[in-house]
Amino acid sequence: MSTEKLVYLAGPISGLTFKGCIAWRQYAARRLAKNGIKALTPLRGKEYLSKFGILSSHGREYTGEGVLATARGVMTRDRFDATRCDVLFVNLLQAKTVSIGTMMEIAWADLKRTPIVCVMEATGNVHEHMMLEQAIGFRLETLDEALSIVESVLL
Repeated sequence: MSTEKLVYLAGPISGLTFKGCIAWRQYAARRLAKNGIKALTPLRGKEYLSKFGILSSHGREYTGEGVLATARGVMTRDRFDATRCDVLFVNLLQAKTVSIGTMMEIAWADLKRTPIVCVMEATGNVHEHMMLEQAIGFRLETLDEALSIVESVLL
């Protein structure tokens, strides 16, 4: 059995461009890798999304891109990742609309009692909700603070 620590990088995708949702994930993955922590992103193997501009929540326009682009493919792999990771890392900073997919990933991780580290503003985020507040174990206001907590939990 592998001793490699896994962190799943959850956060909004719908309403953003591929570049807009991959940049923070690349930064986090590089930082975590320095400590031997592997980051899983829901965007791995989906570089084709860069040609679509603003990404949708229904994804019907991506189904010709392969099985991972289908609703079932997205759901299956994201659920697998959110339930097998050692820490779920959630970036909700500057979210404009509620990310339903991210909320599902949080619920899956919480069900397994996986530690959840969330970065979001102190107040005013569209995700403010009593259930989210109770599900997340650590809430920070900056990406670097939140990544430090991930490292502290796993190392």
